[in-house]
Amino acid sequence: GHDLWVAAIVVEPLHGADNLVAALREFGPRRDRRVGVLLDHLVPGSKETRLATEARTTFTPDVEVVGHPYVDIWQAIKPQALGIERWPTVPRGRPWKAGVIDGLGWRVSEQQAWSRILSRVTDYSDLEPDILSRVEYLIDFVTASG
Repeated sequence: GHDLWVAAIVVEPLHGADNLVAALREFGPRRDRRVGVLLDHLVPGSKETRLATEARTTFTPDVEVVGHPYVDIWQAIKPQALGIERWPTVPRGRPWKAGVIDGLGWRVSEQQAWSRILSRVTDYSDLEPDILSRVEYLIDFVTASG
């Protein structure tokens, strides 16, 4: 929060990678307005990887895109923060968030589930180290002089 504000960093949700390049065009990255993007599902052959490559190529050197090793950003929160031993296993082919909600026995929407999950995060110790390292990398990228 405050540390990002002092560094003039703004965090904006992308709501999916489909509009990444259009959002970057609208923002207009440049040397003094660098952009760091954190994406789910950045694995070889995925739609997200293709979009990330297009974004990097189109806006080099002012945009960096990195992925994280989780199925969804929810999974970057340590299960213990929610009072569970591990995230529920979701069968391949089933929407992951819906499977997690069912596996936890919740009768809520995805938005309500995300609010519930976020309410249990009190500080960085509730997050997995892999997500923290990627976020720190992006902070370093956007604050470095181009």
